[in-house]
Amino acid sequence: MQFPPVQAQENDRTELLHTQRLSKQFPDSAFLLLKEMYSKAIAGKDRQTMGICLQQMGQVCYSLGNYPKALDFHVQADKIFRETNNDEQLARNLNDMGLVYYQNRQLPVARKQYDEALSIYYKLRDQEGLADTYGKIGHLYEKKKQVDSAFYFQRLALQQCRDVAQPSVVAKIYENIGSIYEDLEKYDSAWYYFDHSLKLYDQANDQVAGIEVINNLGDIYRKTGRYHDAINKSNEALARANGTNDLYQKQAAYRDLGKAWNLLGQQDSAYFYIDLSRRATIDLYSIENNRQTAFLSVLFDIDKKNVEIVQLENARNITLIVTTAVVIVVVLLVILGWVTFSRQRLKIRNEQMVSERNRHIYETQNDLMQVELANRQLQEDRLMEELEVKKKGLTSYTLHIIQKNQSLDDLRNKLELLVKDDKRDQKKQLQQLIQHINQSFNHDQYWNEFRETFEQLHQPFFDNLKRHSEELTSNDLRMLSLIKLNMASKDMATLLGISQDSLRVSRYRLKKKLNLGQEESLTGFVQGL
Repeated sequence: MQFPPVQAQENDRTELLHTQRLSKQFPDSAFLLLKEMYSKAIAGKDRQTMGICLQQMGQVCYSLGNYPKALDFHVQADKIFRETNNDEQLARNLNDMGLVYYQNRQLPVARKQYDEALSIYYKLRDQEGLADTYGKIGHLYEKKKQVDSAFYFQRLALQQCRDVAQPSVVAKIYENIGSIYEDLEKYDSAWYYFDHSLKLYDQANDQVAGIEVINNLGDIYRKTGRYHDAINKSNEALARANGTNDLYQKQAAYRDLGKAWNLLGQQDSAYFYIDLSRRATIDLYSIENNRQTAFLSVLFDIDKKNVEIVQLENARNITLIVTTAVVIVVVLLVILGWVTFSRQRLKIRNEQMVSERNRHIYETQNDLMQVELANRQLQEDRLMEELEVKKKGLTSYTLHIIQKNQSLDDLRNKLELLVKDDKRDQKKQLQQLIQHINQSFNHDQYWNEFRETFEQLHQPFFDNLKRHSEELTSNDLRMLSLIKLNMASKDMATLLGISQDSLRVSRYRLKKKLNLGQEESLTGFVQGL
């Protein structure tokens, strides 16, 4: 049945609207229908329908993330719209191309497409087109973190929306402005614009966009600490997503619920919704993979049909083409087989050489490591021997000092007895001798040698003492060193040239300087350093 041209064009427009709606849920089926319509348009030389089909095929490819193919279709549509002087459709296609360039991170090229679309919409006085394009430019600047420019173009878009009949266009502008305020953490303003956007989306019955805005409102509540309100909004978004069977929005709602319950400290509920979000993500990933596979299969089938058409058009030369192709394929296979075999043999030989070289390197490194370990062991043994010698030297030195001081102490006691006698002629000389002996008790000649040897054996000891008190004198350090050596109190008193009563007083003063309690042991404290 043949339709008049006007009726045929109306049928084409109706079918194109159907494919546009179908592409959102079944992109592969919509693409097949568009391809059939494109073929019919070619046969009927309907360039207008050809351009719209190419544009919609580009939109399908864009929705599935196939940006190179999408750009290819949009470029073809752009050429047709320019040739047919279809400015309105050209401007829409330019905006679509801007989105593709934006996703490819070619922001200057995307802005160029938007600017050309703006000039066309100004010429057509199309406020809805101007609003949509300004909104896209504002979104572009928002992603570039240029907030002032983003606000400027979103407000321009809002000005163009005064007489726009479609509320979804105005709703999108409000949503974009709310998103900017949310990035700036101005949550009151963000909530105001998101709320207005939701009302307009509900008015336009755009359920998918409305769910996204509800999730944004839930984010605002969560970021401002109103966690129960955030949960209510997320549940509302979840209910709508279940009603529209929108798995992507369900996943987003589950994720937001998990975050809110986590902030409330309800870890069981948080884990429950995070797990649901994870499962939804897996399901969404599986669905997207299936869609991509089906779409690629459709592209493959279309390409295959195009090849078959070319083969039918060249039926006269099919025999020569097949024969030539077979010969070329056989030759290529032979060459490929020979090259593959040669490369494989060369690869095996190279791998053997590399393996042998690595083995030699490993053995050499292992030998070097063994030698290094042996050298380190020898060094450690030598150091241990030196340490043992120094310990013995320190002990011998300490015993020598004790014996010297004991002898001096005995001599001093005898001299003091002589001084007490009444022989005045020798009394002055004896007192001088006692004074000389007392000076020898406090002499520091050997203390520095003792300290150097002690520090080599107990390196961090004096540093740890200084961290506990900065008021320690040299006599204090001597006494603490002897305590560290577990020396008896009698020997310590002899070595320091003081009485045991004086030694007890000195120990008491040391505990106060080190901030030790009465019940704490000075010896235990020192041994712990």
